[in-house]
Parts: sequence; structure tokens; C-alpha cells
Amino acid sequence: MLNGEKKIARPLRWAMIGGGRLGQVGYKHRCGALRDNTAYQLVAGAFDIDPARGRDFGVNLGVEASRCYASYQQLIEQEALRDDGVEVVSIATPNGTHYEITKAALNAGLHVICEKPLFFTSDEVREVKALAEQKGLIVGVTYGFSGHPLLLQMRAMVSSGELGEIRIVDLQYTHGFNANDQGDKASDAQKWRVDPKVAGPSFVLGDLSTHTYYMSQLIMPHMQIKELLCDRQSFIPSRAPLEDNAFVMMRYENGAVGRLWASSVNAGCMDSQRIRIVGTKASLVWSDANPSELRYEVQGQPIQTMHRGMSYLDDTCNADERLGALHTEGLTESWANIYLKFAIAIDARRRGDEQTLNHLVYPDIDAGLDGVRWIENCVRSADAGAVWVPFV
Repeated sequence: MLNGEKKIARPLRWAMIGGGRLGQVGYKHRCGALRDNTAYQLVAGAFDIDPARGRDFGVNLGVEASRCYASYQQLIEQEALRDDGVEVVSIATPNGTHYEITKAALNAGLHVICEKPLFFTSDEVREVKALAEQKGLIVGVTYGFSGHPLLLQMRAMVSSGELGEIRIVDLQYTHGFNANDQGDKASDAQKWRVDPKVAGPSFVLGDLSTHTYYMSQLIMPHMQIKELLCDRQSFIPSRAPLEDNAFVMMRYENGAVGRLWASSVNAGCMDSQRIRIVGTKASLVWSDANPSELRYEVQGQPIQTMHRGMSYLDDTCNADERLGALHTEGLTESWANIYLKFAIAIDARRRGDEQTLNHLVYPDIDAGLDGVRWIENCVRSADAGAVWVPFV
């Protein structure tokens, strides 16, 4: 169980690029990184495209005014001149900027924690992965929902064979907050998400489904998709060619089948993500609307509800537990878990501790690559007329 004690020798000197006052995700990054107060110290930032607003925001966070920079280029250049310069940066900017900022940070010797989807193309991810390996640096991807402990319980139960052979994977990440186009016109955070030049080749496939796809791979790391079929729609015509709704059918190499529904026009929906894994013996069901409960349905037996924080859970699950049973856990704890693992990975990389790195489960650059491949294959299938395509 986690209780806030330090897991690395000292906190990492950390900076944010983006994530300012008008952003939607910056606070989630800070809640995750600073939850324990032992893994990161926020010492610098280029928080906003408006330098004055970014400086004012950074000062209100407790960052020295002199270390609130006008651009990421200035941050990287000036921090490199300091003996106490930053060691890791989080990138919480629109999708189209991730590639250039990540490369610049890695070339300056900085570890990177980046928003998803990582980049526009898998070739870009492979290039950056090679650069990170050359520099001996960590690149993490903020699949922020993936730190919920019960996902590791699902992983352990699948691995131990308690479900039998996996037959069906049913995934969903939907909401209704873009059921009309008002946000497209009024919200800066929404405007860029429906602009292909900034968002990339997809909207909800990249913004939503990459989360759930990664979580399914976290739960079932040895199950690989053989081929998929994607049908996507732009129910708000002005969003075309980007989709606000998509259905993906999947065939796995072991013969299992799956489906994923991603949508931002599911009017009235507030339960967000749901995952159902069906095996030959039993099924597991988890939803982020009730993240402390896992339904275990064994054929021919009463349905069981497993609760977060209980001693009957797998050790890998309870190792990420923070509050204990009966105490409500939310998304901030999930973010805190992945940020702590980013810090442990960075510390292990610096010490050359390959054993820790090989056993640490967190969304690394390979997870980012899989997410971009997922988007590419879905878009390729949809643009060809919703046809089956090999997962390449």
C-alpha cells in the first residue's frame, strides 16, 4: 500500500509545458505528480501561449517568476544553464505540438511525460523512441485512467487463468459533452480537438479510445489484435473529416473477438468507460463510474463484487492502493499512480537498474506507439469504407 513515503532518493525537478489556466488537463497532471510530495517538485514552466498570463499563473502555483518562461524553447535553453535545472518535463499541449517539443526536450537531456495521443504517426514515435534510447531517457504517456488498482487485479486474474481462455473483449468510452457544436465555437480546448491540423487524423479515436485500448492491453498484455474494422461518423458535419463517434470491431490472434465504441455525442452519458472481458470460465466487468468495484461473474455461480483495498486482491493490485477499503478513490489517485511510476522509471534509468524497468508496469513509449498504431489502423479502415484491415 502507498502512504506517501518516498520511492526515489529525492524529488525530480519538474516543469510543465502547457497545462495553464485555460487548459483542461494541467491540474490533473499536477494532482498526479504532486500527490505524494516526494517524487516531483514543480520548479519551472512554460504554461501558456500568452507569456504574461502564463507567468501570472505560474507564480500563483508557487513557481518563481524568473522560471515562468514565454516558450518551451526558452524554458529548455534557460534551464540548461542552471545547476538546479529541470530534469523532466510534462507536455500538456495540443496534439500537433507533441512531436517537436518531445524531440527538443530529449535532445536537451530531459525525460518526458507527454499527453496522448503521443504523435500523429507511428514513424514519428519510432524515431523518438530511438532517440530516447540513445540518450538513455524515459518517455511516458499520460493514460491517466490506467492507474486504477483494480485494472492490475484484472491483469492478474487473466494471467492466472481464472477467466479461462479469453473469447470476447467489450470496450466503451463515451460521453455526451459534444452532442452539439457549441463547444467547437466557444471553447479553445475544444476548437483544436476538431481541427485536423492540430488534432491529427482523428477526434474521439485519439482523444478517448486510446485510453481504453491501452487499458485493455494493460489487462491482457499477451493478446494482440490481428485485424480490425472501423466505422466512424461525424454527426456534427463541421467536424468532418474528424469523427465524433466510432465503432471498432477487432479480431485477436488467439481467435477472440472484440468491439469498442468511442463517442462524444452519447447524449446524457456520464459513466464514461466500461470494460468487459469474457473468458471460457468467467467474466470481469469494470467501470470508471464505480472504480472501486470489480464484478467477477463465474458461470453457474452467484455474481461476486470485489472491492478495492481488500486483502483477497492480488499483491500487484494492492501495491498501488492509497486510501484503503471503504474510502472513496478517484481519478486523482489513478494519475498519482502513473506519475509515481514515471518517477520510479526515470530514477531506475538514471541508476541503470534494468530489473526495475523490466518489471515496472506503466504507459511507456511503447504504449504510446501502440496507441498511435491503433489510431492509424482505425482511420485506414474507416477511410477505405469500413473494411477489415490487418493491424500493422
